[in-house]
Amino acid sequence: MDIQFLGAAGCVTGSKYLVTSGSTRVLVDCGLFQGYKQLRLRNWEPLPIDPADIDAVILTHAHLDHSGYLPLLVKNGFRGKAFCTGATADLCNILLPDSGHLQEEDAAFANRHGFSKHAPALPLYTEEDARRSLNHFSQADFDREIPIAGPFSAKFRFAGHILGASIVSLTDGHATITFSGDLGRDNDVLMPPPAIIEETDYLVVESTYGNRQHPDLDPMVFLGQVVSETAARGGVVIIPAFAVGRAQALLYYLHLLKESGAIPALIPIFLDSPMAKDATAIYHKHRQYHRLTSEQCRQMCHAARIVNTVEESKAIDQQHVPMVVIAASGMATGGRVLHHIKAFATDPRNTILFAGYQAAGTRGATMLAGAESVKIHGQYIPIRAQVAQVENLSAHADSNEILRWLSGFRKPPRNTFITHGEPEAADALRRRIQEELKWPCRVPDYRDSFALPTFPVLLPVVH
Repeated sequence: MDIQFLGAAGCVTGSKYLVTSGSTRVLVDCGLFQGYKQLRLRNWEPLPIDPADIDAVILTHAHLDHSGYLPLLVKNGFRGKAFCTGATADLCNILLPDSGHLQEEDAAFANRHGFSKHAPALPLYTEEDARRSLNHFSQADFDREIPIAGPFSAKFRFAGHILGASIVSLTDGHATITFSGDLGRDNDVLMPPPAIIEETDYLVVESTYGNRQHPDLDPMVFLGQVVSETAARGGVVIIPAFAVGRAQALLYYLHLLKESGAIPALIPIFLDSPMAKDATAIYHKHRQYHRLTSEQCRQMCHAARIVNTVEESKAIDQQHVPMVVIAASGMATGGRVLHHIKAFATDPRNTILFAGYQAAGTRGATMLAGAESVKIHGQYIPIRAQVAQVENLSAHADSNEILRWLSGFRKPPRNTFITHGEPEAADALRRRIQEELKWPCRVPDYRDSFALPTFPVLLPVVH
């Protein structure tokens, strides 16, 4: 086998790994690049392989940095199947069309207001492109090996992180390579911990928090303090949150906080994402794969008022009374949350509260770094509101949790590739693996290729 790293190398987005055996090519993950402009521009560049020559796609989970490029792959000629778990397929059924719809909305907004350098501004793909890509999905059960294409077969194991997320082991009958996807937490409020993998020839492991440990604090307590303090000064809490995973955890915590009296019982909570409402309903359908009971799911679903239309969303921005608004996207890279930030960021009574990892180059990372203004829709918006982060609400394993997961292997992989992390985080995890586990490992660069021989030697592919 050979592997080429077409994304999530040197950054935390754009996950794509091209695995080749003989004439068969499988793309593991098919994600969008986010963050810095030079990363986002990669979404518009052609892949080094014709999509028509890719035989199959495997998705580890539904987040757009792992699935959001699939509509473009199909648009550009991919004809094979996209394999994933049933919950991932259900989530992609709402996430991908919504991604196309938002891109169309953003392009139309740019054209109306003339702030794009392109005339006209165009979406990367449309909602209809995304809906066509859904016809390529093929669902897989956890813990059951299935044929993929040519000599390849794969097994999906539980990864935690979000509903449906999987660790994928891919084999061509001679060697096996395992992809961690995004590893979940040991004690997540929604998801059980990731499955232990005992053996693989090669390993690709994420390193989002490879240089950090999550703080030892209760995220619900911190969330309650922020909401109470902001409400006391007459302010609004804006929470950019991913529609899958983070939004559901926030809704559940806010329900518990109201029920316990830790936040005002009458403070309005808005979920400005019909997509997040649909995603929350999918938690009901797949209750065997998360921690919540049916009653807890019901409580989570009723914790907020759902904002469906654009008009309802605009009306929120006219209400300058204490309230909580949860809206996508989680790193403030697009979507309705940008309009709420524009409306409320200039008032020091308000709080912009981030609830997860903020990739370098995103507006979320910029605001957390203390920027006095951020550029939204072609204009700079002063940031006078309080900016905070719930640091222990991440759905990613930290470096200690990653090391504990790696310790479950009965013997070292022949080589471990460290991806899906900023350079400092990836290199820190590399050092820990080499020093504490004594495993051979490396941090690949974007578009690096390697041979994966059936004997324990790693050779770079020579072009």
